[in-house]
Amino acid sequence: NGLSLFKLSWVTTVFASTSPISENLSALKLWSNFISSIFLLVLDAPWCGHCKALVPEYAKAASMLKADGSEIRLAKVDATEEADLAQEYGVRGYPTIKFFKGGDKESPKEYSAGRQADDIVNWLKKRTGPAATTLGEVAQAESMIAENEVAVIGFFKDAESEGATAFLKAAEAVDDVPFGITSNEAVFSKFEVSKDGVVLFKKFDEGRNTFDGELSKTDLLAFIKANQLPLVIEFTEQTAPKIFGGEIKSHILMFVPKAADDFNDKMAEFKKASEGFKGKILFIFIDSEVDDNQRILEFFGLKKEECPAIRLITLEEEMTKYRPESEAITADNIIAFCTLFTEGKLKPHLMSQDIPEDWDKNPVRVLVGKNFEEVVFDPKKNVFVEFYAPWCGHCKQLDPIWTKLGEKYQDSADIVVAKMDSTANEIETVKVHSFPTLKFFPAGDEHKVVDYNGERTLEGFTKFLESGGKDGGAPAGEEGEEDEGIDETVL
Repeated sequence: NGLSLFKLSWVTTVFASTSPISENLSALKLWSNFISSIFLLVLDAPWCGHCKALVPEYAKAASMLKADGSEIRLAKVDATEEADLAQEYGVRGYPTIKFFKGGDKESPKEYSAGRQADDIVNWLKKRTGPAATTLGEVAQAESMIAENEVAVIGFFKDAESEGATAFLKAAEAVDDVPFGITSNEAVFSKFEVSKDGVVLFKKFDEGRNTFDGELSKTDLLAFIKANQLPLVIEFTEQTAPKIFGGEIKSHILMFVPKAADDFNDKMAEFKKASEGFKGKILFIFIDSEVDDNQRILEFFGLKKEECPAIRLITLEEEMTKYRPESEAITADNIIAFCTLFTEGKLKPHLMSQDIPEDWDKNPVRVLVGKNFEEVVFDPKKNVFVEFYAPWCGHCKQLDPIWTKLGEKYQDSADIVVAKMDSTANEIETVKVHSFPTLKFFPAGDEHKVVDYNGERTLEGFTKFLESGGKDGGAPAGEEGEEDEGIDETVL
């Protein structure tokens, strides 16, 4: 989000051999050569850190496909030319990954699994083969379990039974986990299964989970979602899609340096606490020393020196953060904190900087959480606020224009131009989803909020203010221009 659409050029196309076959291919030549193929296409940018992290996993996936004798091809494009192509496929961030099959150039599928080689291969196999592999002998089942972090096997003496049918429907709905199905008595015996059922095998925590319930697609999917991730998962580039793409939208985060002497002790307490909230709250730890994680610390108002620390966030329609009263990382404290959350007894934690001494001395007033409502809801003032992030490129471009606007209305009796750093200050009544966000708070006692959706020019802002928030405005909550989104850029 918020990235300008860079022009695309077909620089390298990679087959399952991972070797480039040609450079600087035109889009037309690429389509004429490969449109009948089944292939996964990555559109990336050379400066993108996420793309760089994907490169070795993508190459590994290509090698795995080649070793399997697969006809699936993997392709890659460096985003530097041909903007029309980027627009055609809705490139709004990097990497964008599309799946083409059967000559369908017009409506490729969006890749929706994780960014590790196993995730890529499993997803492609699901899209091009049966939802579940038939396991006719013990060696096949053992191989599936050994080669995958997580595997689900359905044990059905009658492969045409209702339970088996429900299992296959569930398999079709899950992209990132391989499924197997067996009716072989030796396989039943090897894994100590005596009746029809489903077992999830994994290389962490309990090692395996046996489904206990009605064999329906809905219940099976819930069982898989609840057990396919570790009780405690590290946040990384590779695990992020699984964390944010899962059905558990309440996450508790432990920020801790992995190199710390007491790291294992902290992890033991965190994991012990997680056992009672399986399927309700996702327990995640974040290495606070990793450079790529500093933006996340900033989002939660933390600095490296303040870690280890615990925070909880809900990722529903509105993101809400919570902070425990005690900073001590013990299982008892974490359990008590999570229990209060599940019972709805926690108040959101809203960050605020201290009020600067000179907050009202410059043309653009400086707002923080502690003085926000007092200023913007002054019944005698019309207040125009920019909600920004210090690292946001769009905000930096807007800054000189916003300063000129402040100077223009510096001596106004009823118009105030202000700004607030939304990475360090949060307001319960105003939710910021992208940067910069511009909102107008007209004078009066009704506490109205108007979103600005007009041109980001001095003339556009002036017309907006002179019209009382009508020329270029929209009622708060309506769809507007979206820039560097919090959910994409920060998390």
